[in-house]
Amino acid sequence: MRRIIGLGVFLFIFGCSKDEVKVPSSALLVFPLQDSECTTGVDINETTRLITFEWEASNNTQSYKLTVENLLTASPQVVSTNQTSAQVQVTKGTPYSWHVVSESSTVASSATSKTWNFYNAGTILSHIPFPARLTSPLSGETVLRDVNNEVALAWSGSDLDSDIETYEVYFSTSNPPTELVGTVGNNVSELEVSVLENTVYYWRVKTIDSASNTSITGIYSFKIL
Repeated sequence: MRRIIGLGVFLFIFGCSKDEVKVPSSALLVFPLQDSECTTGVDINETTRLITFEWEASNNTQSYKLTVENLLTASPQVVSTNQTSAQVQVTKGTPYSWHVVSESSTVASSATSKTWNFYNAGTILSHIPFPARLTSPLSGETVLRDVNNEVALAWSGSDLDSDIETYEVYFSTSNPPTELVGTVGNNVSELEVSVLENTVYYWRVKTIDSASNTSITGIYSFKIL
């Protein structure tokens, strides 16, 4: 009887360990730093610089997919590698975002790192502000309206020159949202908007600095219960 019980426990443990799925973890980004001006790299010509992107190794990962996106044109460059660094040519005087996806050769699951912004240094004296980060509601989220039938749109902005002057908030039921519902100063990062139940809304934020440089976010959507 003891042999039977022991065999059963062994088979249970062995079976569980055999079925254990080891999914990749998210990589920790190293360089270029978040919201920084990158002056490090190899100059290719007057307009282009070669930058080495670096991150820490993540668990249960066999390969990485680096995505570097030009925030002015919304055009991404994607590089696959089994190393923890990769080189990408980027345009000078331009803001970028980047993130890394960790992938496994044994499971279909993957993990995505945080997304960092940086400014690839150029010769201009005034920097374009980074697109604002839309923080609430999140895209695809379903939210409740308050007692006044309103929802708060919230964001955060950053600029290497610290000279953001205003934010323009666009909000509507159409995609893309074209209705300007508010223009606020740089000390404001939230705006209340009126909503209707069981309706999908779209919104984005345009950032304007003292030199009239502008940037605009991607489009977020959310649904009101």
